[in-house]
Amino acid sequence: MKQFKSIFILHFVFAIYSVSGIASKFASQEQVMSLPFILLYGIVLGILFFYAIVWQQLLKQIPLIVAYTNKAVTVIWGMIWGMLFFDEKFTIQKGIGAFVIIAGVSLVVSSERKKGEE
Repeated sequence: MKQFKSIFILHFVFAIYSVSGIASKFASQEQVMSLPFILLYGIVLGILFFYAIVWQQLLKQIPLIVAYTNKAVTVIWGMIWGMLFFDEKFTIQKGIGAFVIIAGVSLVVSSERKKGEE
């Protein structure tokens, strides 16, 4: 049950981490060094700081291989945020691409896990 709680927190943190992409994309639309630009990049840095601290704490509770495999979910969050905030469309090609990325990460991590068990 403790690992389930840690995985849930991990996914919550990945969702928050993916929001940094939204803030940075909005910041890129502002004039460099303007107040909105500075505030948005401050949000990005705050999110990344929060993510780094929580990531390190979670790695004390769950194996790195499990945590890293689950990190591929940020691809899905990126697609969701793109549709919600930037009017991007979901296409079959994007869905296949996300599947390939997640499957590829899972395959690499599972092969590393098998190497570690030998």
